[in-house]
Amino acid sequence: MKLAEALQERADLNTRIAQLRVRISNNALVQEGEKTPENPDDLIRQLNTALQQLTNLITRINLTNSVTMVNESSLTGEKTKSLTELIAERDMLKVKLEVFRDIVNTASATVYRARGTEIKVLPAINVQKIQKEVDQISKQLRLVDNKIQETNWLTELK
Repeated sequence: MKLAEALQERADLNTRIAQLRVRISNNALVQEGEKTPENPDDLIRQLNTALQQLTNLITRINLTNSVTMVNESSLTGEKTKSLTELIAERDMLKVKLEVFRDIVNTASATVYRARGTEIKVLPAINVQKIQKEVDQISKQLRLVDNKIQETNWLTELK
C-alpha cells in the first residue's frame, strides 16, 4: 500500500469513528420496554475495532514518514530531509503565511475620515514588501506540499 492510500484510509477511519460515536450516542438510552434501533454493544465492538485499526495505521504512517528521506534540494537548498521534517516545514509555512496575510490585510485597511481634522491613520509597514513576502511564502508552500504529495504516492507504507 502506498503512503497516500494509507492517508486516505486514515481519513476514512476517522470519519467512521465519528459516525460510530454518534450512532452509539443515539442508541445509548431507550425507553423501558423498547429496543434501540441498533445494538449499542455491537456498535462499541465496531468502534473498538476501528480505533485499533486507526492506531496501527497511524503507527505505520508515522514510521514511514520518519524513515522516508526526500531529496528536496530544489526547494530549500538542502539535499535530503525526512518526510516528517518536510511535513513540519509545511505546517510552519502555513502558519507563517496566515500571519503575514493578516499583517497585509490589517495594514491595507482603509480608515475613512469624515473631516480633515480627524486623526489620520497610516500603515506602519511597507505593504508591498510584505505582500511580496506573502507571495514567496505561498510559492514555497506549494512546492513543499507538491513534494510531500509526490512522495506520498511513490512511497510504500512500512
